[in-house]
Amino acid sequence: MDHTSSDTSEIQMNEVSEMVDFLHINLETDVGECRPGREGEAHSRNVLRKQRNWERQLATKKSKRKEEKQRRKINQEQAGVDRHHPQFTKRVMKAITKERLAEAQSTGIKLCVDLSMTDIMSDKEISRLAGQLRRLYGSNKKATQPFHLFLTDLREDSRLYRECLRMNDGFLNYVIEITEESCLDLFPPETVVYLTPDADEALETVEADKVYVLGGLVDESIQKKLSLSRARELSVHTARLPIDEFMVKRNNAKNFHSKILAVNQVFDILLTFRRTNSWMEAFQAWFPQGKGYVVAPEASPPPFVQSAPTQTQSS
Repeated sequence: MDHTSSDTSEIQMNEVSEMVDFLHINLETDVGECRPGREGEAHSRNVLRKQRNWERQLATKKSKRKEEKQRRKINQEQAGVDRHHPQFTKRVMKAITKERLAEAQSTGIKLCVDLSMTDIMSDKEISRLAGQLRRLYGSNKKATQPFHLFLTDLREDSRLYRECLRMNDGFLNYVIEITEESCLDLFPPETVVYLTPDADEALETVEADKVYVLGGLVDESIQKKLSLSRARELSVHTARLPIDEFMVKRNNAKNFHSKILAVNQVFDILLTFRRTNSWMEAFQAWFPQGKGYVVAPEASPPPFVQSAPTQTQSS
C-alpha cells in the first residue's frame, strides 16, 4: 500500500507541476497580447514555440509514466506479488529470492554478459554499462525463472569493475558468477549462442541446453557490427531477437528507427519470453517506444529465417 501511495503522490506532483507550467505559458500569452507592434508579435511567436515544446514534453512524460507503470506491474507479476494483499514479509520475500537465485545457479539456463569490449569504451559509456548491469541483475532477482548469470572477461583491475563497485551497492554480494575468463573457457563452443542485432538468423526460442551470450557494450559512436565481429572471433553461433518477425516500423517526427537495445533491455525481453513463451508479449512489454517500432497486428508470424551452419563466418 505504501508503494501505491508513493506512485499516486508522484503522479499528482507531476500533474501539479505541468499545470503550473501551463498557467505560466498562458500568463506569458496574455502579456504578449498587450504588447503592440513587432515586439509583441515576436513575443507571441516565442510563446507559441514554448507552448508547442511544452505540449511535446507533456506527451513524452505521459508516455513514460504509462510505460513505467506497465513495467512495474509486469515486475510484480513476475515476482508473484500482489501489492494490495501481500502474502509475505520483506524478510520472507528476500529469502525466497535468494533461494530462487541459488537454484538457478544449479539448474537455470546459462546467460553470459561478454565484457571483453570495454577497453574501447569511454568513461561515460562504462558508467552507463555499470548501470545497465545493475538493472539486469535487479530483473533477474524479481523473475520467477531467473537465469544463471555470468559476467565474463571482467578483470578486477578494469574500469568497469571499479565502476560497478562504486555505483552498485552490494555488487560483490550479487548472486552471479564473475570471472576473468571468456565464455569459451567455460562452455563448449557448440553450446554457445551469441545474440547480436546483426545476425542473419532469428532466435526462435530459449533452450535449456544452450548458453546465451549478450555483448556488454555501450557504443554512443555507433560502431557497427562490433558484437558480430566478437562472435566471429569466437567462432560461435549467432542469432538476433526476432524483431523483424514480430514488429513493424512506426512513423515518427524524426523518422528514427533502431533495433539496437541496451543489454538490460535485451535481458528483460528474454526473461518475459521465458515466462510467457510469447515474443509478442515480450516486445510489447519491453521494447522501448522511442526506437520507432511497434508490435505488428496479431497474426501468424512469418517463418523464421534459417541460416546455413557456417553463417557466422560469412561476410
